[in-house]
Amino acid sequence: MRRIVSFLPAATEMVCALGLADSLVGVTHECDYPPEVRTKPILVRNVLPVEKMSQSEIDQAVAARLRDGKSLYQIDEALLQQQAPDLILTQNLCQVCAPSGNEVSQVLKALTTKPEILWMTPQSLTEIFDNVRDLGAATNETARAEALVSDCRQRLERLSALTRDVAHRPRVFCMEWLDPIYASGHWVPELVRIAGGVDELARDGGESVRVSWQQLVDWAPEVLVIMPCGFNLPQTMKQIWDAFGKYSRNRSEHADLFFGLPAVRSGRVYGVDANSYFARPGPRVVEGAELLARLVHPELFPDPQPVGLSQPIDVDLLLGVLEEGKDYYLEGNSMVFTSSYLQRRGYCCDSGCRNCPFGVG
Repeated sequence: MRRIVSFLPAATEMVCALGLADSLVGVTHECDYPPEVRTKPILVRNVLPVEKMSQSEIDQAVAARLRDGKSLYQIDEALLQQQAPDLILTQNLCQVCAPSGNEVSQVLKALTTKPEILWMTPQSLTEIFDNVRDLGAATNETARAEALVSDCRQRLERLSALTRDVAHRPRVFCMEWLDPIYASGHWVPELVRIAGGVDELARDGGESVRVSWQQLVDWAPEVLVIMPCGFNLPQTMKQIWDAFGKYSRNRSEHADLFFGLPAVRSGRVYGVDANSYFARPGPRVVEGAELLARLVHPELFPDPQPVGLSQPIDVDLLLGVLEEGKDYYLEGNSMVFTSSYLQRRGYCCDSGCRNCPFGVG
């Protein structure tokens, strides 16, 4: 049995999808799916406390470290040596997403036994599926890899057939970062097309690109999907409130432009679990396409949206428009938020709210 170390959450998911979870002897701090990988030895950690930072602060800190030639990740070289992998899965696509080229090469020099390195640097759905096949070949699981790719492609083809003849393809904007704004890149524009939308600000098969608020206003999206790279759904909702909430200390100076977008005015703005379904180039991007289709063309899906994948943004709450009884009630001089309000806000603030629906209050 091979001894596999994954420096990439998407690769970890591929390994498990091929039935090789027992072969994983090391992962990153971001590898959280499937749940059983959370007990694996962690060889890579983030050097920035991103969970405590705003989008603007993260952007500035990342830019500063990259400008100074510093890594965003810390690799535990001693533990890596101890785990003695014979196959390392890594990438050279994005310095922000995971350890990449130079830092991986430096670490490998310290290893007594040189493992095989499988580089995964996809820019498109086809290249994601090619990575699955490459992993299958490297682990003698070619048949399982082909079966997985076939299933993914069949699901995408069924979805394409469902959206192919829609009367209207809405203008979509997939916001991969809130401050500054980044349009989507790589495989996400493909997902939007399959879902029956169009995003002309996106960069198909290339890196996510920074765009101005004026470009976004001019595009006038009818559907706005907020998917900050590396954030799950509660984290995404928190970032939305941090950037656009009326009383946020970090409120964007462009908040008025945000509220003026057609998608926001019509209530078609959503937060999604970007970390699971869009940012990771693994099998679950298929679920990302299916999720987008539900958001872009809800008329095609009479059944309820699966819970936990996305959440509509309650624009009135963001604007500070609260209704007594529905959103809060008074106890003496204190305002107490209702469970409904906290649920629609979408995240736990760790303040011990009495009616917290997230099991914390």
